[in-house]
Amino acid sequence: MKKIILISIIFIFQFSISITKEPKLEEILSGLKGPWSLSFIDDSRLLITEKSGNFFLANIKNKDLSEINHNLDILVDGQGGLLEVLYFDKNVFVSYSEDRGKGKSSTSVARASFNNKELKFKNIFRAEPPINSGYHFGSRLVIKNNLLYITAGERGEGMIAQDPTKHPGSIIRIHLDGKIPKNNPKFEGQENWLPEIFQIGVRNPQGMDFSPFDNKIYLTNHGAKGGDWFGEARYGENYGWKILGWGGTNYTGTKIGPKWKPGFTKAIKYWVPSIAASSMVIYKGDEFKEWNGDALITSLKDQSLRRIKFKENNFISEKIIFKGLIGRIRDIEIQESTGKIFLLTDQGSIWKLQK
Repeated sequence: MKKIILISIIFIFQFSISITKEPKLEEILSGLKGPWSLSFIDDSRLLITEKSGNFFLANIKNKDLSEINHNLDILVDGQGGLLEVLYFDKNVFVSYSEDRGKGKSSTSVARASFNNKELKFKNIFRAEPPINSGYHFGSRLVIKNNLLYITAGERGEGMIAQDPTKHPGSIIRIHLDGKIPKNNPKFEGQENWLPEIFQIGVRNPQGMDFSPFDNKIYLTNHGAKGGDWFGEARYGENYGWKILGWGGTNYTGTKIGPKWKPGFTKAIKYWVPSIAASSMVIYKGDEFKEWNGDALITSLKDQSLRRIKFKENNFISEKIIFKGLIGRIRDIEIQESTGKIFLLTDQGSIWKLQK
């Protein structure tokens, strides 16, 4: 009887250890300078951007890093530079702060056929009007059903996000060649909206991903002093900036507006104080099967990776997977074949998270 009890205790202890085992972090590449985004080409190769304008092809197996030439006209200013990269079907999509002359720039998106020596980009979108500001470019890219979604930040201009005749402060939806979908909100009741706009009222959304579990697009958005959020991109709706403050205040401490009120899109999760939510993915993979369908959200100021469980736009729970271990986390990608997680930091490293 004692042996049976002892065996049971050992089994329970071992089982407890196995289900509470923390994921392991491994630095796989370092030496980058101000990186902003990464995108898998295949299991071993990644495209990487640096905000300064450098474009790299990295091999994570042999640690090789080679530079790729390009023809983008970038204005590196404040938060602006070479930003998101997205590899899709032998094409490379990038967002960047385009030099529009006289100190003005725009969140622009360009496309090129993949070449490991030189990328010849052609613009497929420009946020209008160009603005003299180094703030809030947004710039994340997601493809769903062969449509390209783009986050365009409000460039620090606040209420411009409530003006649907201007692109800054909105979510954009276009075809992969830059043409405009004929079922965008402008053609379905929002006659005064620019034809590329899918949703208005955002501040600086630097995270976005498509969920294959419910066929929706989700995003993260930087608030001001407080008021970061995670929520769904919703057709023809308005997230409310700068009528709403999402729980935050201006940096001077003055009030912006209510956290939320009827008539505006409600986020799934708000953070006050801010964590500086950066990139995100909806996890799908074999490495952490128990996370499938959850949002993994990275942060800059908070230097954390967070897991958000939610269902039908209702928040369920939040868990900090780790915090303060690798610095400010700029981007996150999932290796499709394995489900292992790759993290890009402002400190210039790529880290792998696995069991």
